[in-house]
Amino acid sequence: MENTNLVHRSGFVAIMGKPNAGKSTLMNALVGEKLSIATHKAQTTRHRVIGIFSDEDHQIIFLDTPGLINPKYALQRSMVQSAEKAGRDADMVLFLVETGEDRIPEEAFESLKKMNKPLLLGINKIDRDATGSYESLITDLIAKVPFKEVFRLSALRGDGLEELMAYLKEHLPPGPAFYPKEDLSEHPERFFVEELIREQIFLQYRQEIPYNAAVSILQYDDQVDLATIEADIIVGRDGHKGIIIGKGGAALKKLGTAARLEIEQFIGKQVHLKLFVKVRPDWRDHEGFVRSYGY
Repeated sequence: MENTNLVHRSGFVAIMGKPNAGKSTLMNALVGEKLSIATHKAQTTRHRVIGIFSDEDHQIIFLDTPGLINPKYALQRSMVQSAEKAGRDADMVLFLVETGEDRIPEEAFESLKKMNKPLLLGINKIDRDATGSYESLITDLIAKVPFKEVFRLSALRGDGLEELMAYLKEHLPPGPAFYPKEDLSEHPERFFVEELIREQIFLQYRQEIPYNAAVSILQYDDQVDLATIEADIIVGRDGHKGIIIGKGGAALKKLGTAARLEIEQFIGKQVHLKLFVKVRPDWRDHEGFVRSYGY
């Protein structure tokens, strides 16, 4: 069919907000592919993850950002800087807030206004609030920040996503595609492999373990029918290493099996995965270690 729309629109949309507001789930839903890991635990996202939506007349590059927090160590400082840079680089900023939220720091509002970008407000998880009490939250937030539009969303159920996409398509600036239309992200496959392993650490271990662990790919041998992958799991204490491995290696084996299945589904081929656990004392507090692990 001939393209009758002579204006192609493209641009970057940063999804920002506090941890666990549903930013990753929303981006995955908008792109139609699991690109950003999402768990029930806060601060799962550490990187600025790029997801690309393309159709004939539009390309929207979504930036899923780490949650806005008060950083306490080098890793968290890197996460906050990544989120703020995404906001500065974007053509629009979608500030995502979950229903019932009542503890948004004033610094977040000031940061949004300083970006001098079109600001959109997304109220997420409306499926959890049948009474519609989030309307008072919207009123309070609009009084603090000049949001151009408000979207009532359920990233999990898909509520409001069509309206959000329609708005973005209409209001992004005219311009060519930044990426080939078939691309879903600019990140290499090994980045997503690291993230899928880290997701399983969040899902399978409790308390502080996931927040003290990083994943680093040692080998990625990608053949036609088989990918052979070796990865380090980095922890900050000897005690964490013991928990990751478990009695007789049982916990590490369970982790490896679950991660392998997720990776196989993502890359579409058989995977041979080997995991090793290494201790780098207090690595989250060292700028060098934080940079070396890609943060």
